[in-house]
Amino acid sequence: MVQRRNPPNAGLLALPGGRVEPGEPLLSAAQRELHEETGIIADAERVMTAIDQFQHDDRGRLLSHFVIVVVVCRWVEGVAVAGDDASQVHWLDAAQISSEPSLCASARRIAANLLADPSRR
Repeated sequence: MVQRRNPPNAGLLALPGGRVEPGEPLLSAAQRELHEETGIIADAERVMTAIDQFQHDDRGRLLSHFVIVVVVCRWVEGVAVAGDDASQVHWLDAAQISSEPSLCASARRIAANLLADPSRR
């Protein structure tokens, strides 16, 4: 997980990621974002899932709608170090997924689903 420097989820731990550039294939974007935020080079293998993330104001009006596409990647090389939008890199074990207070809700849900169903990895 990376500690986000900017919204959404500024200050919270979240999965590395970001915007897909115009014309950039999704799997290439996942590889690029992982490298920019952690220094890790990986092969993007497949889409695991996609989830909606809505943010509303105090009156319930929609402020933003993000689609989080989770891509399964296999490490190739590199040592994790924070870069780009990440201020820190954190490795969490299975117990920390349910207990880490700074883990954002979407990352917690995705990680818990992975732990519950190893075939999705």
